[in-house]
Amino acid sequence: MKLVLAFAFASAASVLAGEWDTSLKPFLELHCYDCHGDGAKKGGLAMDELSDELDDPAVFEKWERIHDRAISGEMPPKKVLERPAEKELEDFSRVLSKPLIDAHAYSKGTVLRRLNRKEYENTLNDLMGTNLRLGSHLPEDGRSHEFDNVGESLSLSMEHLKQYLHTAGLVFDQVVKQVDHPLRSKEKKISFREQTLKAHVGKQWKKLDDGAIVHFYGGNYPTGLLRESRVTKSGLYRFRINGYAYQSEKPLTCLLTAESYAPGSKKKIVAAPEFVSSKPTAFEIKVWLDDGYMIKFDPQGIYRIPGFEHLDVNEYEGAGFAFLGAEIEGPLREGYPRYGYDLLFDGIERREIPPSNPSHREQSWYKPKFELFCEDENKTIDRFLMRMGGLAFREAVELEEMEAYRQLYFAERAKGESIDISLRTLFCSLFSSPRFLFLHEKKGKLSDRRIKDRIRLFLTRSVYDSHRSTNKPKVTGLREYSEALVKNKKFDRFVEDFTDNWLDLRNIDFTSPDRTLFPEFDHYLKYSMLEETRAYVRRMFLENLPISNLVKSDFAMLNERLARLYGVEGVIGPEIRPVSLPAGTPRGGLLTQGSILKVTANGTNTSPVLRGVWVMERILGQTPSPPPPGISGVEPDIRGADTLRDLLKKHRSMESCQGCHAKFDPLGFALESFNPIGGYRDFYRSLNPSAPRIERKVRAQSVRYRKGPVVDSSGNFSDGEPFENIHEFMDELAGNDSVLARAFVSKLLTFATGRELGFSDRDEIASIVSSCSAHDYRTADLLHAVLSSNIIQNK
Repeated sequence: MKLVLAFAFASAASVLAGEWDTSLKPFLELHCYDCHGDGAKKGGLAMDELSDELDDPAVFEKWERIHDRAISGEMPPKKVLERPAEKELEDFSRVLSKPLIDAHAYSKGTVLRRLNRKEYENTLNDLMGTNLRLGSHLPEDGRSHEFDNVGESLSLSMEHLKQYLHTAGLVFDQVVKQVDHPLRSKEKKISFREQTLKAHVGKQWKKLDDGAIVHFYGGNYPTGLLRESRVTKSGLYRFRINGYAYQSEKPLTCLLTAESYAPGSKKKIVAAPEFVSSKPTAFEIKVWLDDGYMIKFDPQGIYRIPGFEHLDVNEYEGAGFAFLGAEIEGPLREGYPRYGYDLLFDGIERREIPPSNPSHREQSWYKPKFELFCEDENKTIDRFLMRMGGLAFREAVELEEMEAYRQLYFAERAKGESIDISLRTLFCSLFSSPRFLFLHEKKGKLSDRRIKDRIRLFLTRSVYDSHRSTNKPKVTGLREYSEALVKNKKFDRFVEDFTDNWLDLRNIDFTSPDRTLFPEFDHYLKYSMLEETRAYVRRMFLENLPISNLVKSDFAMLNERLARLYGVEGVIGPEIRPVSLPAGTPRGGLLTQGSILKVTANGTNTSPVLRGVWVMERILGQTPSPPPPGISGVEPDIRGADTLRDLLKKHRSMESCQGCHAKFDPLGFALESFNPIGGYRDFYRSLNPSAPRIERKVRAQSVRYRKGPVVDSSGNFSDGEPFENIHEFMDELAGNDSVLARAFVSKLLTFATGRELGFSDRDEIASIVSSCSAHDYRTADLLHAVLSSNIIQNK
């Protein structure tokens, strides 16, 4: 009789709008009120007091959680014997889903999305032909979960507006300077300064008969910093270095790094060329260098042996890098395209003001000055507004709607400002306006043009194609259009931004590994880690690999440095390339890559909780609930817990912690076989002086860490299925390819639309995933199914 009463509403022809919560009451009274009603508020939730106002996000979230926990069988708890029947749950879901879908569908189209820092920088640089680091001038973007392009988290403050005006002015000034003040390209031969050679040749360095300066180790002082390569003008440069591997049968990799003395400046690896033995090799690269930057070479794989400082460097038989010299040329003209200048000054004549002495033009310090002239200033400014306004607002504009900008220009002129300065003010105003900063999409079905705008921003991280681009898609169909963008070089921006967000690669420098515990870690390894993961994700898209490759694969993207860390034989050289993995290797997929293992650990140890939550959120698409109020994290237990596994076992003994930790702890324990820098381990490393010593050398030095407790990477999934090691764990995850595909599709959609997905998107996501099921949920198929979905094509 109870069941009939509980679902009397199930037989009703329809449920009146606004009465859905009343219809659910019998079910909730029967199955939920013992803990969450009639005065009981377990977990702080009283369902009989819960509002039905779903436009309140907090209320909506609670009802959504009630729905999901009931349908998944998580609630009522397993210990409750009288559980809802399948028909009850179906009817419960049907009644509650309708208002949740309606409420979410209404709210998701109301949020305006602002360009984030990267998108803003790419868009203005692409439009105007500049190469400025505009994002560094703007406040950091807010994040929603892992993504920094979600509209709800991208606020707009007065500081933003101030900096937008400033950065737009930087773009205008650079465009003018590129043409009005062309930089003279110079070619310069580079070697070490005489005083530097006197200080180190015969001590740390060796000079050969061919003039080569041999470096027998990298990283330490004296370094391979080429101070003579320092540039005084930002621009594109051609850099060439000559050298060879000395006293080495194997080729030698040499990192080329751009760095500066400026406080807070960042170092960046720009290339990793390989030099062969005894045969001089010239390596050339075009690289953008900002003012004050110079190039440093750093040979890899050769280290200072103990007692090196007491040896005769001329008799030393170890391997080294023989540096023969370098050249730098620039700034190159191709780094300063003219098309932005033509956009600004179309119809305006620029005349150089002759210098008082014509010979001044031949001097390096000379900068020409110009005057601007136009036959009809009114018509010229109107054309400027129509041209630049259409570009800024991403749609054709009428002159009437530009009247305020027109008045701004002539107000500047009335104050006595020149045409040049007045145009700059107008440009800054246009490209700091809400119509430029925000994506104005009307609710409902988007036009083909707006859909292409979305797809372009998603796949190239810019609203505009470069005006000089030779790879512009010349197609009309959306599938052809998106395929062309994936093949475009700017797709690398997508790969970098998407992996920075989705996989947390932007946090690669958040912690620094302890040098005593992990002496293998260096700048080159970190660089290789990032290159590996980005190359792997790029290959998944370009070769349309099955989604199971996210967690398990028979190949890895490796170079020699990574292969040495991973224990893979036969990989020579710095180039990242596909490498078939030997049977039994604990590698393959994203989870065992060094970059992922580093960003999910701190500098000294690993946390199964942190890694488990990461896998749950990023790979399985499940967001765990926050810890209950007043529940502290896991702290060392002075009562005798020896390992973190023991600590977590005690932590889970608290009833309020069991449910969540049962979901993510095992996911993290499976990755305990990998240390904080991605190396495989059978035991933890310890600094305990009483622990057993380890006979091993890294960089020609005996390690100082000791042998800690044995690693246990076994566990049980939340459904009780056991796994013994990383191999069984990866097998199980790979077997759930529909779950992986659903999570991956959700991440793509969030990044593409700039909004968090919700209840009303679930059916469409399921449809996208289902459409790709027949061919193993292949990555490019999923991408194109996403781009043709209603979620992408509707606001």
